[in-house]
Amino acid sequence: MITTMNTRVMKTVIGGLVAVAMAFAMSGTVRAGADNAAQVCSVGTLKGLYIWTFDGYADLGGTLVPKAVMQGTRFNGDGTTFNEFGTVNIGGTIIIDVTGPGGTYTVAPDCTGTISIPNGPSFNIYVGPGVQKLWVTQTAGGLGVGTATRLP
Repeated sequence: MITTMNTRVMKTVIGGLVAVAMAFAMSGTVRAGADNAAQVCSVGTLKGLYIWTFDGYADLGGTLVPKAVMQGTRFNGDGTTFNEFGTVNIGGTIIIDVTGPGGTYTVAPDCTGTISIPNGPSFNIYVGPGVQKLWVTQTAGGLGVGTATRLP
């Protein structure tokens, strides 16, 4: 029963990741003809406070445990981040204070990039038009997808 349930969860997660990958692949085609085709990004493009909503699975010793995150991350415009506030729920355990140093990030001219947290997860990102929204998918330390929206 547990193996069957884990197989179903994995199929659901893999199906979701395939959908996200397809959306990213299609976004390049759409982007080529859209207004944001002229947008050129860099590390300095991301500057300011973004609120993340993110869900997926944390990898705890090889076991995937459900997680949900709401976090305020400040991008400093120099490839570093700082966590202003946040709530993380991993398997029903809530961690209230996730403030403090965040991690590092990269942004390529095509507006794709990465975020790395020391001793933690890694993410691929896409910077949306006008730098108002980021799309995020986790690449190491678990599974998950989410968005980050720039706060005024």
